[in-house]
Amino acid sequence: MKQLIQIYRNGALQIADVPAPVVRATGVVVATRNSLISVGTERASALMARKNILGKALARPDLVRKVVEQVENNGLIGTAKMVFSRLQAPVAPGYSCAGVALEVGREVTGIKVGDALACAGQNYASHAEVVFVPRNLCVKIPDGVTFEAASYVALGAIAMQGIRQAEPRLGEVVAVIGLGLIGQLTVQMLVANGCSVVCADLDPTKVELACKTGAAAVSLQHLGDKVAAASAGRGADAVIIAASTRDDVPVSAAAQICRKRGRVVVVGAVGMNLPREPFYIKELDLRLSTSYGPGRYDPDYEEKGVDYPHAYVRWTEQRNMEAFLALAQAGRVATAQLTTHRFPIERAAEAYRLILDSTEPFLGVLLQYSPPADVRARAVVALHHNASSASVCLGIIGAGNHVADKLLPHLARRRDVRIRAVCTTTGMKARALGERVGAVFCTSEPEAVFADDTINAVLIGTRHDSHAPLVVQALNAGKHVFVEKPLCLREDEIPAVLDAYSRAAAQGLRLMVGLNRRYSPHAAQIRDFFGGRTNPLVMNYRVNAAPIDARNWIQDINVGGGRMIGEGCHFVDFMQFVAASPVIAVSAVSIAHQAAGVTNDQTVATLEFADGSIGSLVYSAGGDRALAKERFEGFGDGRAVVLEDFKSLEKYANGRRDTFRTARQEKGFAREMATFCDSIINAQVPLPSIAEIACVARACCLLERSLSSRERYQVAGA
Repeated sequence: MKQLIQIYRNGALQIADVPAPVVRATGVVVATRNSLISVGTERASALMARKNILGKALARPDLVRKVVEQVENNGLIGTAKMVFSRLQAPVAPGYSCAGVALEVGREVTGIKVGDALACAGQNYASHAEVVFVPRNLCVKIPDGVTFEAASYVALGAIAMQGIRQAEPRLGEVVAVIGLGLIGQLTVQMLVANGCSVVCADLDPTKVELACKTGAAAVSLQHLGDKVAAASAGRGADAVIIAASTRDDVPVSAAAQICRKRGRVVVVGAVGMNLPREPFYIKELDLRLSTSYGPGRYDPDYEEKGVDYPHAYVRWTEQRNMEAFLALAQAGRVATAQLTTHRFPIERAAEAYRLILDSTEPFLGVLLQYSPPADVRARAVVALHHNASSASVCLGIIGAGNHVADKLLPHLARRRDVRIRAVCTTTGMKARALGERVGAVFCTSEPEAVFADDTINAVLIGTRHDSHAPLVVQALNAGKHVFVEKPLCLREDEIPAVLDAYSRAAAQGLRLMVGLNRRYSPHAAQIRDFFGGRTNPLVMNYRVNAAPIDARNWIQDINVGGGRMIGEGCHFVDFMQFVAASPVIAVSAVSIAHQAAGVTNDQTVATLEFADGSIGSLVYSAGGDRALAKERFEGFGDGRAVVLEDFKSLEKYANGRRDTFRTARQEKGFAREMATFCDSIINAQVPLPSIAEIACVARACCLLERSLSSRERYQVAGA
């Protein structure tokens, strides 16, 4: 299918042939008929992409700080490669469209194949022939509303939420500053609400257009006089700022024209250095409007389809979208007069040139799409690269930043490894990475990778909840498997993996889990240092982890497993490796409460090993980033080690200290990837046993359980 993509490095736009999205349980696959270019937001994003690296750095100092931290850990060259890789990644413009339902997820009710839908959401309702949209971000298009009008749905919902924040009453005077698309829609809805509307913009053509709706529209310099005339000198009851500018003029103007104890609502991206005097003297109520409304930025609502109770949250994102379409159906909102240009998707780059270069006046710019012939057949896209043979012919399933930055660079250096396929749920990312690594095809369906007889190994880097099922599928398909940690999220997933591996191992297939720290040169030094000991070890692993938002998928126990399972497995495996003995019992406690609502990322866990060794894991997301992330200490047989963040290792024995340092942080990724590939080529190359793998998986699942029960658990099978 065709999709408009933009390369963030230089702002280049292109129409790419990418795999069509696959339906997921909580959403709908939609064939797009029209999508609306949000000229304000998308122009700003495109102009940012056009900036050089220095310009981007000046605009995003927060990201610069992260880059500096990466340089400290990974060195200048490694960080530079990572940064340029991220900049080369494509982005998907667009967030408002309309089309026809092609496939409906099994958890979606009230929508059937063939329904006309209006859709919203960044990275969902993109400028593409086919999109996947979660159920709470799409609504049925009522009779009489065209696809063109419905494609305004996201901007209509944004305008409506701004109005709801302003709480206009019948007959009140409401001023609107900024008459772009959202401003024009705001004016139309306020007029429909029975308000006396005064509006202003710097562009006289937009002022003229707003006059046609029944509003009193003027230039910005005359706004104060017009508001005074409309309000008998008292000032506007509410002011809605729909402009987009970095300066503070709109906020200052709003304060000047608003009546005492009036309401100022900020919808657009404007400067927010508030003039204290008028806000203080008038006791003005300043409110910010969050995009489409309640539910925005909440993964449970937007991604999982968990709705808010109607009685308690009357106007959610989706209900605002429905209300906008109802106004369009009733003729209270007219989008046709806002549409100035229409382009077929094939000419989308031309539409963007119009917007970026302002070659002629524009306002509503629509993209048009033809009904697809056979979309599902396009889940696989050939990239026409040379399909040369190699000992390891790899299929990549899931290609987030970790896989792209930490794993694939080590595979690229090997001549005996060839990446044949790249599979991601986002088709444009699959294509971009596939082109970068020289893949033969890209796809959005893992089954296409499993069905390819040329592929003899897969690398799985998807979200955690899919790891165990994909491992089983891959092994059953006769593929060697490398799966990023964790192996699974639940104990009951382990038997299926063991069963599949038992059959696969008989065919010589290998299974490896991405527990990379045991492959660090520091880990090898520590294990050798304690080799031949006669007494158990005492170990402590302290992790000063950065906090992760409670709404992030990693914190979702059903998707990411939480941080004890999702990341704690690294540290459990490391101590098991150092002790050279399996974990036999675990227990854990977490802090009693935390403001963000997440406590299982601030824990103390205790591990017991079969040889009598013990280990403690102190995992804290409440520290300061200036402190190194990881510190390991081990003691036994009159010897001790201290490992600092996989950069420096101190070894103490016989009253002496020896040190081992690496030029940069060495967490074992290179040797991990080399070991996996070598094990496929040479069956004699050892990998961690399935017993070790299962032991770590069980231990982490039990640690997560212990955080709730505060009980100690035996690790079965250890």
